[in-house]
Amino acid sequence: MLELKNISKSFGGVKALQNISVQFHEGEIHAILGENGAGKSTLMKIVCGIYQADQGEVILDGKKMKLNDYNDAIHNGISIVNQEINLIPESSIAENIVLDKMDQFTKLGFVNWNRINETAKKYMDMVGLEFDPKTPVMKLSAAHKQLIQIAKALSANAKVLMLDEPTSSLTQYEANILFNLVRELKKKGVIMIFVSHKLEEVMEICDKVTVFRDGQYIGTGDTRDLTKQQIIKMMIGRESNIHYRGRLDAENNPVALEAKHICSKLHGLQDLNFYVRRGEILGFYGLVGSGRSELARTVLGIDKMDSGEVYLNGERIQTRSFAESLHKHGIGYITENRKEEGLFLDDSIKMNISLNTLRKFYLAKAVPLIKPALEAENAEKFVEKLEIKTPSINQKAASLSGGNQQKVAISKWLSVGCDVLIIDEPTVGVDIGAKEYIHDLIWSLAKDEGKAIILISSDMNEIISLSRRMLIFKEKQIVDELKGEDFFARSGAEISAEIGKSFI
Repeated sequence: MLELKNISKSFGGVKALQNISVQFHEGEIHAILGENGAGKSTLMKIVCGIYQADQGEVILDGKKMKLNDYNDAIHNGISIVNQEINLIPESSIAENIVLDKMDQFTKLGFVNWNRINETAKKYMDMVGLEFDPKTPVMKLSAAHKQLIQIAKALSANAKVLMLDEPTSSLTQYEANILFNLVRELKKKGVIMIFVSHKLEEVMEICDKVTVFRDGQYIGTGDTRDLTKQQIIKMMIGRESNIHYRGRLDAENNPVALEAKHICSKLHGLQDLNFYVRRGEILGFYGLVGSGRSELARTVLGIDKMDSGEVYLNGERIQTRSFAESLHKHGIGYITENRKEEGLFLDDSIKMNISLNTLRKFYLAKAVPLIKPALEAENAEKFVEKLEIKTPSINQKAASLSGGNQQKVAISKWLSVGCDVLIIDEPTVGVDIGAKEYIHDLIWSLAKDEGKAIILISSDMNEIISLSRRMLIFKEKQIVDELKGEDFFARSGAEISAEIGKSFI
């Protein structure tokens, strides 16, 4: 058994955890839930030695633990799959999986690379990673990187396995592979601590739920005895606002963006076509690597397009680079990987929001000197509009919660005034309250402001709630189109069943 007694932790006077006591039992999948800032990740970092508690005890199998760093945790059979991607991009998949165990593959100063690759392949197969173990991590998507982190944790053969948002970048297919692995580990008696903002998977996979709010313990209960609404109320202190959002009625609106016969040797795309109308939310749904994000990046000029045509408001345009797509044509792209591609975390909120529109704040058009008052005014406007929780626009983006970082990323593109927005995985790692706000914002951008939005999401509930036309991707092809306002007014179960037919 893992027991935490009276754990408290503060950062600069801010109480992240206040006198937390909770038990985790052998062969139990125990969820820790709460909004961003509730203290979930802080608790997990204390358990694995990354943070040290200001007071309290961590007890494993009756023994009080003294964990000074993560290596201490590993040696005591404690492992974690982090929400953030913590991999070495230039190294191979295999090297990343065995990184903290390299001494096991070294003898007399020589590294046994064959053993490393064979060992890595074993755990890659467990999580469904179909790559050569020698493939550099930098070539892979965020979802594939997350699977590598899971494989790395599995390779530790831990007694305690902590999973911090493990499915945040995964579709249901990859998540199901993980859930089967978790069930097998449960049979072996592994203690599993599971953090997720997806309540559906918590209800499916977890035995117990413990809820934190603002660093305080709210309660623990058996999953079978709790409803989703009860858990949400414990987490946020109010009822959820999940509902059918209504109609967009964009079927007769002019086409804003259209792509024809798109081909990319880099991504294996052949003759793909789509269009999105003004005031419409078009969904891209499919498994990881099915071509959703790859198609968007190719059309935007981020990755090379070998052939094809792109039209904006009926006129053919060139998108040879993302800079051209953005500054010449006003097409924005909110990446799925806000940490590595979406934000400069060590820079201020003000700088991040204004980054793509600096010319608006020049003293004169030909003089590249920024007028600070105008830049600050722009940032304050979006901090207020999107309700970004921060004491100052001069705060570093890294200091914000995941939900508020995502709001900054969205603000960056709204500041440009883009009429076409491609939004990739908008609520990855975002809590329920922030998720509802971002969903409302995306809906409002289409419904009230008439923006054309392409929504790429692995969250089926999210894409059903927001999109009113959906393209299904499979093996780099668009295999189905689901459309009609009446179709999306049906129950989520009915729509999910229809989507499932496309993967048979």
